[in-house]
Amino acid sequence: MSEIKLFSIKNDVKQLIPSEVLLEKELQNLIEDNMEKFFGVRFLKSEYVITNGRMDSIGIDENNCPVIVEYKRSNNENIINQGLFYLDWLF
Repeated sequence: MSEIKLFSIKNDVKQLIPSEVLLEKELQNLIEDNMEKFFGVRFLKSEYVITNGRMDSIGIDENNCPVIVEYKRSNNENIINQGLFYLDWLF
């Protein structure tokens, strides 16, 4: 699975090394502050609480459909299960 590429655009465009983003919260703040620019999604809420959990970031796309963004440093089956849980909660 490939990693998302992040770039710094201060003065010059520079691709960031994943270790330069030390905390998931740093990445979350960057994405939430620029969700419209990155994805065309209007940011709604951070840490949105639902039954038995919370979504890291939630937004609305151009079709008024919810977009959920989760920030994980690992990739395992728990991430897929979490996504399926959110999908079930939404519908």
